[in-house]
Amino acid sequence: MSSGDPHQVKHLRYSRGKRLLELDFADDATYQLSAEFLRVFSPSAEVRGHGPGQEVLQTGKSSVCIERIEPVGHYAVQIAFDDGHDSGLYSWRYLRDLAERQNHYWQQYLQQLSAAGKSRDPEVQVLHFDP
Repeated sequence: MSSGDPHQVKHLRYSRGKRLLELDFADDATYQLSAEFLRVFSPSAEVRGHGPGQEVLQTGKSSVCIERIEPVGHYAVQIAFDDGHDSGLYSWRYLRDLAERQNHYWQQYLQQLSAAGKSRDPEVQVLHFDP
């Protein structure tokens, strides 16, 4: 990709405290994507499946953090999350699409969660012991 391609990412900055990834693109557009959003919309087969209708709804990811970001050539990054997920390659083009359409994707996701009776919050397992 040439540096004039608007999908080219110039800079990535991750704030651990805010759990936000800031992306600066070649056309000077800047976006912020949360770690949760990036995890939920991972381009991996584990999340997207291997074809239409095989997507796996991601639940309980509200507190997920990014552990590391590794460059992949000049076209993508691999993001490792603290829940062990690290198999998605986020191309610049995919990141730009997520950034530009994040409100639309997020609303769809919230509707899917609601329809499935699931939550963004990690499930809490409570164990009871009789003394």
